[in-house]
Amino acid sequence: MAKTVMVKADNQFVMTVLPASAKVDFPVLRETLQAKELRLAKEAEFESLFPDSEVGAMPPFGNLYGLPMYADESLAGDRAILFNAGTHRDAIRMSYPDFARLAEPQICSFAARPGARSS
Repeated sequence: MAKTVMVKADNQFVMTVLPASAKVDFPVLRETLQAKELRLAKEAEFESLFPDSEVGAMPPFGNLYGLPMYADESLAGDRAILFNAGTHRDAIRMSYPDFARLAEPQICSFAARPGARSS
């Protein structure tokens, strides 16, 4: 299962996708994005960006919403990924290569694994 996490990097919304069991390693992602400031975006701040989705259930396709998108490299090792389809009840299972081709994410490493120290 993959999750979409919205962050604000220097006042710009950025979509990230990572394994649902992982957390965003904010210092690593901030360095990757070369941002001065990086924080978790609040749902109230970004809900209007996804009028076709329930709050917090947007699919990981930043390109459809004009948002930069970053996918954690650990997802590339999966044959398929499962993610929210715009609701908290529906999901899409898709091969990772198809997802990467359609979503065109920037691939980098920013997920802190369970039990690992993260900020």
